Amino acid sequence: MRIKEVSLSSAIEEKIAWAESSYQKFKEHFLRDKVVLDGLKGLRDAIGVSHKEMRRIGIVQICAECEEREGGSCCGAGLENRYDGWLLLINLFLDKELPETRRDAKSCFFLGEAGCLLYARHVICINYLCKKIASRSDPRKINRLREKEGQELERLFLLHEDVKRVLRGR
Repeated sequence: MRIKEVSLSSAIEEKIAWAESSYQKFKEHFLRDKVVLDGLKGLRDAIGVSHKEMRRIGIVQICAECEEREGGSCCGAGLENRYDGWLLLINLFLDKELPETRRDAKSCFFLGEAGCLLYARHVICINYLCKKIASRSDPRKINRLREKEGQELERLFLLHEDVKRVLRGR
C-alpha cells in the first residue's frame, strides 16, 4: 500500500490530517520496529535534557513573562508552516495530541496557553533565542544548552529518517 504524502506547502490542517491518518493506519507497524522505538526513546530523553536545561537557565520563565506582561510571543502565526507531516507524526508517537484549531490568530498554530503543544519541534523552534534571552543569559550556560539541543536535533533527524523509511517501505 503506497501512502500519499503531503507537501511542506500544504495547509497545516492537511498535514495534521495526514499525520493522524498515517498514525492510525500504521501505528502497529511502527511500534514493532525496534529502530523506531529506540529512536523515540532516545529523542524523548534528549528533549527532556534540553527542556530541563532551558528551565535551569531561566529561559522558560523569561518567555512566560514576555507572553504574560508584554502580550507577545516569538511563536507567531505562520511558524507552523515550517512543520512537515513527518514531524507531526513523530509527535503523535510521542503521545502529543495535535490541535484542531489555532488558539490565537496572531500565534503559531501549535502555541497553547502554557507554551508549545508539540514535543518534537522544528529546528528553528529549538534554536531560536531572542535578544532579551541572549542578553539576560550567561553565554556559558547558553553554550551548554546548545550542546544539549544539538543532541536533541541529531536524535530528531535520525528518527525522522527512520520513520520515513518505515512508512515508505509499506
